Amino acid sequence: MQRSHLSPADNSSSPKLILYSFWRSTSSWRVRFALNLKGLPYEYRAVNLSKGENFSPEFEKLNPLHLVPVLADGDVIVSDSLAILLYLEEKYPEKALLPVDPQLRAINLQAANIVSCSIQPLHMMTVQKYFDERLGSEERSSWTQSHIEKCLFALEKLLDRFAGKYATGEEIYLADVFLAPQIAVSPERFNVDMSKFPILSKIFNSYKNLPEFLASLPEKQPDAVK
Repeated sequence: MQRSHLSPADNSSSPKLILYSFWRSTSSWRVRFALNLKGLPYEYRAVNLSKGENFSPEFEKLNPLHLVPVLADGDVIVSDSLAILLYLEEKYPEKALLPVDPQLRAINLQAANIVSCSIQPLHMMTVQKYFDERLGSEERSSWTQSHIEKCLFALEKLLDRFAGKYATGEEIYLADVFLAPQIAVSPERFNVDMSKFPILSKIFNSYKNLPEFLASLPEKQPDAVK
């Protein structure tokens, strides 16, 4: 459910979990995907980054960094997609997103961090604007593409021994939640040729058959531009 205001609801009939999201945000997308995989109902609250709603006083109380996503679970407020997903894993362990095997857990966390720390900052509008002003949009676009491809090559090598239907085998885990939105947007938004990455392309085809993934698509969100 989409609401126009940004403060947590006090309606007892509302879902306990509230997700502050922007439809085009890949960080928000991965949290939507994870909530769907875990079967956790939530209330969707749109934060329009294009209109600067993330800089409103109401949203600043939720996240002083002015970034989505933010998850409200009763009185608990968590921002940053990785922190949110680790919180959900601890609080709602059913349908686990981290495998029991220590090595596979480490691979999932490493893949998630490559996307979150090495790729995600290049998605940010403030970062893109900064580089546009100093380098020009063409050079910024070329450099961004090169850097993202470097990270995707690293992911390809990381998953080489472990990938099956999904990133680390036949079950879907945290790495997949981070990879799915990134693989989806890389060709169009960053001009990345995904044919260079056969492992990532193969597992992405598996995501496209999941109803939980399809429901999390940007164009399916209530604030999506039609």
